[in-house]
Amino acid sequence: CTLDSEVALRVGGDFFFDPQPGDSPVNLVLIAGGVGINPLFSILLHIADLHGYQEGKGNRHRLGTAKLYYSAKTTSELLFKKNILGLMKAFPGKITCCFHVTQQCSQICKELQPHVTGK
Repeated sequence: CTLDSEVALRVGGDFFFDPQPGDSPVNLVLIAGGVGINPLFSILLHIADLHGYQEGKGNRHRLGTAKLYYSAKTTSELLFKKNILGLMKAFPGKITCCFHVTQQCSQICKELQPHVTGK
């Protein structure tokens, strides 16, 4: 987003991402904390499936980017972090993530360091 961009937010409740062929591409910003990652991780997997299908078979879905912001107390509490890193590696520039930790006292592993902000 840039200054003065219009954004839509949805908090809680039933939500999903189900783009249809021919829809205009949208860029998603997903924000999760703790175990709230569960439904958003499912959305990321769906996006990865659509990107993989798009690259392999030329499907008609036109996808934008997905950026995940995910916060927890420590890196050990970041659920699915290895899976998320794998999605970022498989779809560079299409799926990205920024992890934020609030109470980390120990060293952050090298694999996560480029993607972690906070203490």
